[in-house]
Amino acid sequence: MTVRRIVPNLAGDPSAASELFVDVLGLDVAMDHGWIVTYAAGPVTEARPQVSVIREDATAPVIPVLSVEVDDVDGCHARAVERGYEIVHPLTDEPWGVRRFFVRSKGGAVVNVLQHR
Repeated sequence: MTVRRIVPNLAGDPSAASELFVDVLGLDVAMDHGWIVTYAAGPVTEARPQVSVIREDATAPVIPVLSVEVDDVDGCHARAVERGYEIVHPLTDEPWGVRRFFVRSKGGAVVNVLQHR
């Protein structure tokens, strides 16, 4: 499995965050679903620095602190289950084009693990 990118998720009002991230820091809006907005720096590539501001999750019961994009989400999910990690949100094909699950780290942080489809 290869990690493709890691994006921190900041809890808050995505529309209120726009002034800081766009007007002050000069980031671009890379994705906007209303309930989550991802801001990114630099040219459009997979590896550009990104941060998301999320009010709530559209289908999951909690807000993850981090999103990790991988190239094999099914294999990663199987390893997490095999090692006894708590799956907070089941492996799901989401309508916005990702397959993902949420896993709780041993320290308690909830991580969104996803693969674009």
